[in-house]
Amino acid sequence: MSNLANHVLVMAGGYFAIMNPIANAAIFTSLTAGMDARVARRIALRSVATAFAIVLAFILLGKLVFEFFGITLPALRVAGGIMVFLIGYHMLHGRPSAVHAAPEGMDDGADSIAVSPLGIPILAGPGTIAVSMSYSATSDLLQIGVNALVFLALCAVTYLCFRLGERVENRIGASGLRVTTQLMGLILAVIGVQMGIDGVLGAVDLYLHPAGG
Repeated sequence: MSNLANHVLVMAGGYFAIMNPIANAAIFTSLTAGMDARVARRIALRSVATAFAIVLAFILLGKLVFEFFGITLPALRVAGGIMVFLIGYHMLHGRPSAVHAAPEGMDDGADSIAVSPLGIPILAGPGTIAVSMSYSATSDLLQIGVNALVFLALCAVTYLCFRLGERVENRIGASGLRVTTQLMGLILAVIGVQMGIDGVLGAVDLYLHPAGG
């Protein structure tokens, strides 16, 4: 039981570090600025549900998917990095990206934000997927089940952080929110660049030291 408890703590710590729900709550607040509270709640719930569904799929089937399509983790990092950088670039320059372009009703726009960028790649990004797959590498059913439950708990924590993040908008006002949005855009752009660099370095290492070589 002690070993299981330690394993759960290691998993929870790894997921918390990768998902960083506290910092991502500020990004969520910036992306949902000016939206109706009910819409923001729906986005928060759908984003964590999307992240959980994606990561659960990789926990159960990740190795098979990567092998079947010939996908490498470095390729996933590069593609995700480009996506995150472009979103951050538009936020940094005060121009709405595609996720901000929906009209006031925002039904389609809200769904789009919940899935991307919040669900993937911000919450269920290459790092989160890599961690989830490594925790289930032994294919032990108990380990897979614990892995899924721990990630579900982290998704619940992230949802709570997103919900509390709504208070930030009411406290800092329009000008403060504008500055926050640009700052979050800079952070997203840097995260995207770092993801891309990690992907390129991973690809170089993969070709210099192939698994079968």
